[in-house]
Amino acid sequence: MWRQIITMSTSHREELVDITPLVEEIVSQQKIENGLIVLYVQGATAALMIQENWDESVQTDVVNLLRKLIPRGVWLHDRQDGNGDSHLKAGLVGPSESIPIIEGRLGLSRWQNIFLCEFDGPRSARQVVCTILGDE
Repeated sequence: MWRQIITMSTSHREELVDITPLVEEIVSQQKIENGLIVLYVQGATAALMIQENWDESVQTDVVNLLRKLIPRGVWLHDRQDGNGDSHLKAGLVGPSESIPIIEGRLGLSRWQNIFLCEFDGPRSARQVVCTILGDE
């Protein structure tokens, strides 16, 4: 088992940030032929999602859908710090993804990438814990 943390910043309140190249670099550094990488974002207002990488409108559509399903400013938690919608969006999408490592590469399809979903940004430091299990 091996673990590394990706630390990155976000620039908008709500956005999907492609972290695939960062994860690919971690996998290539470890020289794992076959195994699994588990990704987990720390924080109650962020999530991870595997989604289409070809058309950026898909990421915009995801953000717009979640805004419609979970509007801002109507939740009990908003009385605390104004981000009740962020917590609900993160909980709905989820904090983790597991991806197979096949012959030394991420087992994503041609049209899939890994996205950090920011729902309460911008943030100077979002952390994604990457844990690899596998053989060389």
